[in-house]
Amino acid sequence: MTDNNAAAAAGRLLYDGECVFCLGWVRRMERVLERNGFALATLQSRKRRRFVGEEPLKTETRRQDASAPREIHRPGFTEMILELPDGRELGGADAAMEIARHIWWLWPLWLASQIPGAMPVFRAGYRFIARNRHCASGACIPKQTRLIDWLPVFLLPIATLPLRDRLPNWVFMWVFVTAMFAGCKWLTWRRAQTGNHRVSFARTFGYLFAWPGMDANSFLTGKHDQKPRLREWLWAASRFLVGVALVCLAAKTTITTQPVANAWIGMFGVTLILHFGLFHLVALAWQRAGVPANPLMQSPLRATSLAAFWGTRWNTAFNKLVNDLAFRPLARRVGVPWATMGVFAISGVIHELAISFPARGGYGLPFGYFILQGAGVLIERSTFGRTLGLVHGWRGWLFMFAFTAAPAYWLFHPAFVHNVILPMLQFLGAT
Repeated sequence: MTDNNAAAAAGRLLYDGECVFCLGWVRRMERVLERNGFALATLQSRKRRRFVGEEPLKTETRRQDASAPREIHRPGFTEMILELPDGRELGGADAAMEIARHIWWLWPLWLASQIPGAMPVFRAGYRFIARNRHCASGACIPKQTRLIDWLPVFLLPIATLPLRDRLPNWVFMWVFVTAMFAGCKWLTWRRAQTGNHRVSFARTFGYLFAWPGMDANSFLTGKHDQKPRLREWLWAASRFLVGVALVCLAAKTTITTQPVANAWIGMFGVTLILHFGLFHLVALAWQRAGVPANPLMQSPLRATSLAAFWGTRWNTAFNKLVNDLAFRPLARRVGVPWATMGVFAISGVIHELAISFPARGGYGLPFGYFILQGAGVLIERSTFGRTLGLVHGWRGWLFMFAFTAAPAYWLFHPAFVHNVILPMLQFLGAT
C-alpha cells in the first residue's frame, strides 16, 4: 500500500495505519485519491505534533463559493489528517469534505456540507465512526456477559486446589487444566445464548463435551456442507499414531537415555496425539455430521509471520477465546499495539497457571515467553520490520521460527520437565 511522504498537488492524507477499517477504506480509495492529487501516509509515520483533546482551533480558512469562514477543528491523532499544500491541516470531517471537493462523484456530499449548520452534523457523524471504527473489523463485544457466566472460570479451578497435595503433580496438571478448560467452555456457551436461534440438544452436548474449540456461535448454529476427504482422515490418524509411538518410546527410554531429551520427545508426542491428531479427527467427524468445526491447528509451520502463527494457525481455540474476551475490548480502548501486548500478557498468566503452578516452580518464565512473543509481533509490524520483510516470505518464516522455538525452554521450563513430564513418562513406562 502506498505510504508516500512526498508533497502532492491536492495534499497529503494521513490515516491510522493500525486500524483494520481504515486500511480497508484506503485500499478501496487509493487509486481514486492518487488520481486526484492526494498522497497517502500513515499517522504513525510522522512525529505527533499535537495532543489529543485540544480545544477546537478557530481560524479562517479558504473561502469556498464566497461562503463564510468555517470552524476547523485541530486534528487529533485519532482522526485522519489532510495536510494542504499551503501548510494548513484539516482533520476528520473537514478533511473528508475537502477530499470530496476534488472527486466529482462526491460533489453532492461536499455541496451538502456547505449548507449552514451541516458541518457540525458531519463532524458528529465522523467522530461516531472514528470512535467505533474497530467495530467494523469485529473489535466490539457483541454480547455483554454477566457475573454468573464468569463464575465457573474461577470456581472450577479453585475447586481442584484441595487435590494439589493429594495427587502427583502431573495428574493435578491434567485435572487443573481440564477445570480451566471447562470454565472457558461454559463462558463461551453462555455468550452464545442470544435467543435468536434454536439449538438442538445434540449440538449443545457436543459443544460442551465433545469439541475442544471455542467458537460456540459457529458450532451451535452453523452448517458445513463439504465432507472431509480420505487423505485428511489419514493425515490426522497418522499424526495421532506417530504421537503415541513417540510417547511410548520416551516412556521406555528407548530413543535416548537422557531424561530431558526424553521429556521433550514425550511433550512433542503428546502435542501430536492431542492437537494434531485426536482433535483433528474430532473436527473431521463433526464436519462429516454437517457441523462447522475447523481443526485447531492450521498448519502452523506454514506461517510466514509471528502474528500469523499465533493469530490464525496455532491452537485457534485459545486464539478465538482471547480475541473475543480480551483483544477486541482492549483494542477499542487502548489501541492495537497495547491490546496485542495485553493479550500476550494474559496468555502468559494462563500458561503460568497451567504449567508453573502444577510444577511448583519456574514461575515467570512462561509469562516472559509470551511477553517476548508480543514484542516480536510489534517488531515485525513496525516500519523496521516491514522494511526487513519480516511479515512474509522466508524472512518472515525465519523470524517466526526463531521467536517461537529458540526460547521454548522458557515455556516448558526445567521445573515442568522434571516435576511433571518425567514423572508422567515414568508412570506410563511402568504400566
